[in-house]
Amino acid sequence: MTLHPLVGHEGARRQFAEAIQGNRLPQTILVTGPAGVGKQRLGLWVAQRLLCAARRLGGSATLQVEPCGECRECRLVLGLAHPDVHWLVPVPRPKAGEPDKQVDEVEEAIGGVLAERRTQPLYGPPDGLSGHGVATARLVARPAALTTVAGPGPVFLIGEAERLAVQEGQEEAANALLKLLEEPPAGTVFVLTAAEPRRLLPTIRSRAVTVRLGRLADDEVRTFLAERLDPAPAGKELAERVRRAEGSIGAALQDDADTAAKAYRDAGAFLEAVLAGPERRLMAALSQGVFAARGAFTAMLDAMADLLGEAAREAAGGKSRRPLPSGLGRRQLDALLAAQARVAAAREAAQGNVNPQLLAAVLGVELAARL
Repeated sequence: MTLHPLVGHEGARRQFAEAIQGNRLPQTILVTGPAGVGKQRLGLWVAQRLLCAARRLGGSATLQVEPCGECRECRLVLGLAHPDVHWLVPVPRPKAGEPDKQVDEVEEAIGGVLAERRTQPLYGPPDGLSGHGVATARLVARPAALTTVAGPGPVFLIGEAERLAVQEGQEEAANALLKLLEEPPAGTVFVLTAAEPRRLLPTIRSRAVTVRLGRLADDEVRTFLAERLDPAPAGKELAERVRRAEGSIGAALQDDADTAAKAYRDAGAFLEAVLAGPERRLMAALSQGVFAARGAFTAMLDAMADLLGEAAREAAGGKSRRPLPSGLGRRQLDALLAAQARVAAAREAAQGNVNPQLLAAVLGVELAARL
């Protein structure tokens, strides 16, 4: 199975095609815009247009905006199999201790995600605890990754690049990547995407040419859902999903909005219980389902990590994108980051054969100590 066609953003496509045809494409590009509007899909389109043999070798003086879609290079990009296109997605923190083994683990994890996307091109967002760690930056810097197999040069697509600010409370991953962006190898193109570009290091933003995408038209979202989903929604269901999407195909694909809302409600209630004292904290732990570690409980932990991240953004002078539990917005940045790290550890433990009530009780004590 290949990627679905890119929807919309004709102006950005033409801008990129003109830069490619005129040999003016920047080596570092930052694509920003609302979540789910196709930033990473546009990044793959740029890679396809750059490597397309029909456009690259055709010699036409007339601007050809779209890649041909038929040549070997186009087919490989659309099948997520081109050796010179490296799509880096957020993955869980590696468990290995040695740096080289961490890189191998991250490479395997990314490969697993891309293998899933080859069979299921319509995908949701990664969980709240996945990110781009130092091992990801080292993976990019490996000589094998920087060696061109065919075409003008390797293309690195770093999806959700704002997650380069990893949970350790440091910016090691972003700084490690920055060294490559300061002096990129000849012919190498980096496409970073971010819904929250301000979370990137200013030094990274300053080295990138920014292209901002707007929301899609309702008609574009409606047509995509009607043509690409199986079974295709219709009537009131289709209209409601288009309305809820607000110009984002990614949002329209999240048909489990009620489940996500419940996860955030549960996470907020748990954090409020932690701040309320030992009795409510214990009651919140006991309310967890005994056998829910791989379902509702992990969804709640993902939502909790996101809420703590939003509170940290507010503590750092930004604006939270979600309503925060009572009292959480008044905490110190260091305390919030430490609490988020404990949630990350609990999320990892939840993948094993663990009792969610026990894990929640321990997590509650740890969060109370930090908050």
